Amino acid sequence: MSEILRFATAGSVDDGKSTLIGRLLYDSKSIFEDQIDAVEKASEKRGMEMDLSLVTDGLRAEREQGITIDVAYRYFATPKRKFIIADTPGHIQYTRNMVTGASTADLALILVDARNGVIEQSRRHSFIASLLRIPHIVVCVNKMDLVDYSEEAFEKVKEEFREFAMRLDVPDLSFIPVSALKGDNVVDKSDAMPWYEGPSLLTHLETVHTASDRNMVDVRFPVQYVIRPMSDEYHDYRGYAGTVAGGVMKPGDDVVVLPSGFESTIKSIDTIDGPIEEAFAPMAVTVRLNDEIDISRGDMICRPNNQPVVTQDVDAMICWMDETASLQPRKKYAIKQTTRAARIMVKDINYRLDINTLHRDEDATEISLNEIGRISFRSTLPLFIDEYRRNRETGSFVLIDEATNSTVAAGMILGESAG
Repeated sequence: MSEILRFATAGSVDDGKSTLIGRLLYDSKSIFEDQIDAVEKASEKRGMEMDLSLVTDGLRAEREQGITIDVAYRYFATPKRKFIIADTPGHIQYTRNMVTGASTADLALILVDARNGVIEQSRRHSFIASLLRIPHIVVCVNKMDLVDYSEEAFEKVKEEFREFAMRLDVPDLSFIPVSALKGDNVVDKSDAMPWYEGPSLLTHLETVHTASDRNMVDVRFPVQYVIRPMSDEYHDYRGYAGTVAGGVMKPGDDVVVLPSGFESTIKSIDTIDGPIEEAFAPMAVTVRLNDEIDISRGDMICRPNNQPVVTQDVDAMICWMDETASLQPRKKYAIKQTTRAARIMVKDINYRLDINTLHRDEDATEISLNEIGRISFRSTLPLFIDEYRRNRETGSFVLIDEATNSTVAAGMILGESAG
């Protein structure tokens, strides 16, 4: 089974993001013949050579009709890896869309125009990528053909970006000079930039090491569903289905179930293809235990000597997504965190963050659409949390407006707050 790499792309309006994705798909032979024909015809009508930005802009017509495109997902594969691209809009009013698209990404691809250098939008995209703890960031310095493939121009952008990135938490940062229009360093190495000794973008995407990005230490198994088949053949079968959110689980392991605190051992781990000897994130499995314990959706199976924090008081960063109302202290919302559902009340807004300057406004009384801020809240039920930096699954949540049933915020847990 080839590994899947999820990556999010972000760039300002004219940085050539559509052309870059189009070039990646076209040169890696991931576009169907009829799509190529359609792009060629559309380009001819405009009196241009083949315009690869049209590969991804099939949604432009809908956008022009006023239909909001949130995040466009595209899929392609090479013999080495499968890829899912989340193509996120660049404008500040789409911050929430970028948060949505990048929340599950292993890697962020940030486009910078070689002529303009690191602009406000580049900084904003980088900050969101670091806030979401995306472990790998690739800065594609695009339009190198318009600066005569100058090494000096590339190094200038690199230095500028590095200076800003020092204020962020980015474990793996790479820079690749490309020309999406001409295809330089996108799929194949470019002859025009002999001074660049690194890999092409596709080679980097195929070889970037992601196995160690997941938390393989802390066993976390949020129960999604209790399986009790009604047939005579399986009348005594009782399994707990869910997706492993962290660690490695094996039959025979000692486990504890939260919130009850009952302990047992794993009897077997089942999948659709039969029992397996070990399960790890992000596998979907059914766990059976050796003891009859009352377990239901929203409970969590973990190791007795390695448990998440069980608390009703939480400190978190949130991105506000609701157009109709802002977040204010004392407001109440429904929360979904792993498979657990509860209700919360916002206790405090600690600060609102200016994502262009990283300035903290500690006098903020509300957080509005596309704004990011730090809040503390109390939930009606205990939540089983890890810091988001330690586990992106158990450290994230969404808030829901119970009146409209719409998702109003995405959050990243910083830890337990003082009660």
